[in-house]
Amino acid sequence: MMALILENVPASLRGELTRWLLEPKAGVFVGKVSAQVRDKLWEKACDRSEGGGCILIHSTDNEQGFSLRSYGKTSREIADFDGLQLVRIM
Repeated sequence: MMALILENVPASLRGELTRWLLEPKAGVFVGKVSAQVRDKLWEKACDRSEGGGCILIHSTDNEQGFSLRSYGKTSREIADFDGLQLVRIM
């Protein structure tokens, strides 16, 4: 399972991502895809963000059960505290 949150990105990028993921709210995409597809979608989102920001949350085999990635200008910052990923509001 994955969630991709986009902030201030072109509408064309959002439209393209709806081919693989559901968009229950503007800029929030969810779906279950393979790790390879997830990484390709992440690359596409980062490459086409045009000054916006992206946050990816996906399930993985660690203590928290998920992992976070961020790119660009977002309203949240991901901080690592002793192996735990936490979110800081900026």
